Amino acid sequence: MALSRAARIILVGAPGVGKGTQTERLMKRFPQLSSISSGDLLRKNVRERTPLGIQAEAKMKAGALVPDSMILRLIVNELTNRGWLTDSTIRPYSVYYLTPSMDVSGVDQTMDNIFIPSRLRTPKYNYSDEPSASFVLDGFPRTAAQAAQLDELIPINLVVNIDTPSDIIIDRICNRWVHAPSGRVYNTTFNAPKVAGKDDVTGEPLTRREDDDPEVWKHRLKSFKETSQSLLEHYDKLGVLWTVNGNSSDEITPKLLKEFGKRFGTEH
Repeated sequence: MALSRAARIILVGAPGVGKGTQTERLMKRFPQLSSISSGDLLRKNVRERTPLGIQAEAKMKAGALVPDSMILRLIVNELTNRGWLTDSTIRPYSVYYLTPSMDVSGVDQTMDNIFIPSRLRTPKYNYSDEPSASFVLDGFPRTAAQAAQLDELIPINLVVNIDTPSDIIIDRICNRWVHAPSGRVYNTTFNAPKVAGKDDVTGEPLTRREDDDPEVWKHRLKSFKETSQSLLEHYDKLGVLWTVNGNSSDEITPKLLKEFGKRFGTEH
């Protein structure tokens, strides 16, 4: 199905809820939709040894988190390179670096100001509403504060809250088995291997992931709920939040595709 306008969406959901599966199915149904992953962009910049990648790698090697300002720069650069975001007054953030020769006297040198000098903040970007400028943003934002920063760059026009009960997710995880060499994943409940405990292709034994422990997942789900609440409230106030309930990806997908098509498709 073709899109009638640009869809700029975020999928919010607990670990194990199937956000990746839904993204793939959306992209298959709506080919104009792209996936933009902040994690993939970060790894690409590190691999290609870009100035931003070198800075980010130094942070990670030091055991520090990559600052929000760096992630925002990655996103700005990617959208700018694709022609979906333009600005007539300044260049993308990636060109601004403090060097020993720069006069920084009197400049607030907090992390954000080092990467995004205060005099350059909140630029007026023009964003494309063409259907080809449609994307699912993965990995960012995760908090209301990050969402507010993203709002200054480009408006998200649909946030999907995928709501699956925690006990369903934990049961799904506890029944998960993997073929480590290939990454193939099985589930004894709905995607069981042809031979119990064996990979369908190689016949090699399946294993459990070390972190597929019920107590570990209870903690992860509790943490997600605590941190995501303010994020969902932020987008609810903006009027772009839509919640879909379901116990499985197959149950959620038809509802999601119908809602997405209703909002952005050419067939109503």
